[in-house]
Order: sequence, then C-alpha cells, then structure tokens
Amino acid sequence: MANDALDTKSPLDIELKDPGLAALLAWLIPGLGHLYQGRTAKAVIYFVSIMGIFWYGVYLGGSSELGWGRVVYASWRPGDRRLPYLCQLGAGLPALPALVQANRVRNGKQPLFGGFMAPPAMGGHFDQFGEARRDGEQPTVHELHKKLHRYFELGTVYTMIAGLLNILAIYDAWGGPVILEEDRRREDDETDESQEPSGS
Repeated sequence: MANDALDTKSPLDIELKDPGLAALLAWLIPGLGHLYQGRTAKAVIYFVSIMGIFWYGVYLGGSSELGWGRVVYASWRPGDRRLPYLCQLGAGLPALPALVQANRVRNGKQPLFGGFMAPPAMGGHFDQFGEARRDGEQPTVHELHKKLHRYFELGTVYTMIAGLLNILAIYDAWGGPVILEEDRRREDDETDESQEPSGS
C-alpha cells in the first residue's frame, strides 16, 4: 500500500518538460507551450482568449477601404515611433507580418497582402517635391484616425492587451503554476498520512 502511495503522482506535480522550449512555443502561438506540456485545458483557454482579443483588435482597426490590420504595424521612423508594437509583439507569430511589411517599406518595396499590417505613409499623397507617394498608396496615420475614429485606438489597445496577456501565459509555461505554501504543506501532510503503516 505504501508503494502505491509513492508511485502515484501528486496533483500539484506537473511535468513542464523543457521550460525554455515551452516558453518559446507559448510565445509563437498562445497556448502552444501548454499543449506541449500536456496542459490541454489551459492551452485551449489561452489560445481562444488571447487570439480572440488580438484578432478582434485587428478587425476593429481596419476596413475594406483602408485595408485590414492597420493597428498592428512596426515603425521606428522619426515622427512615427510605434511603441505599442512592442506590446503587440507579445502575441507572437500573429504580429510578425508587421516586421516583414516594415522591412519591405524601408527598402522601397510595395507592401504585401494589400497593406495588411504595413506601416502607414508619412505625410500626404505627395512628398515635398510634389511627386506621388512611393509606398503603395498606404494611408497616413492622420487618415487612419480620421476614417476609423475611435476604433483605431480601440484596436490598438485590444491588440496590446492580447500581447501583454500572452507574456503572462509564457511565464506560466516556463515556471509552471503558482503553488501556495499552504497547499504544498497540506499535500505533504496527506502524503505522510498515506505512507504511515496501518495499525493492527
């Protein structure tokens, strides 16, 4: 009987496998690190909630006229330093197209996918020399605010929250669940009791 008690796994013991890999997977796709660890319920909850918030924000911050995904873009240009992207990047793979688009625009190439997550144009439709804009006729930040109204800011906030929530999920995949000392003490007491030989 005592051997059976030793062989059973404690409900507080969770096999985290490789915590570094779990954290990386959790960053790439929310919930993927937990799925790798066999924590399926948490994987589903994190994926559905974080991705739901992120993609709803992407939906709010775009339109068929302006293009979709306008609130998630990477830019470090003077006058348009997109600091919210640092939070959005916490959502992992879904936010990475913005880096590809920013790199293309910086190198003078047309954005892909109709400007999805592409940085907005700087200035108006014409540059200071009167020549047509060379960035694929992307809308400016001013145009985005004017046409999307409050939805541009709401979409930005939603996608930032999703990225920050995923940071917590990444930490959970890396460090495991938080176990209160009282719970651990209670479990140790129960284990000790189950190992005591029964009186004759």
